[in-house]
Amino acid sequence: MAKEIERKFLVADDAWRSQVEAEIRIRQFYLAVGPDRTIRIRISDDADAALTLKFSGRGPGRDEFTCPVPLDQADEMQSFALGRVIEKCRHHVRHDGYLYEIDVFSGALDGLVIAELETPDAVPAERLPSWLGREVTDDVRYYNAQLALGRAPDRVP
Repeated sequence: MAKEIERKFLVADDAWRSQVEAEIRIRQFYLAVGPDRTIRIRISDDADAALTLKFSGRGPGRDEFTCPVPLDQADEMQSFALGRVIEKCRHHVRHDGYLYEIDVFSGALDGLVIAELETPDAVPAERLPSWLGREVTDDVRYYNAQLALGRAPDRVP
């Protein structure tokens, strides 16, 4: 079990693009969503699939369990998805020793760009990159499960 400490930010501009180390095409969907838990399938680059269970409530800390799933079974489970299937390209960008995962959404969420920072440290504002916009860590509208189930939130940083 890994304890996930995660902060989320809208992205203010494209200055991060020149620092991209890796890109992963992601398709993910939710099989169950509750107030303190989610069950999701994530397919990466149409090559690998994983089942993830997340437990806990609001805030940055959650317990997370992930295990691989055969790709053909993951594709079949998509027919049981709740809400919309999320499509995004995840970009890995390092800044000041921290790895940021920047998700550029497509499909129904086209135009939404969210950066996630997972770290046990409290990163002070002066160490955050200038291309980050408003922090949305505590705004449940920007959680992936809510993006799958709800209407699209604002896309402005």
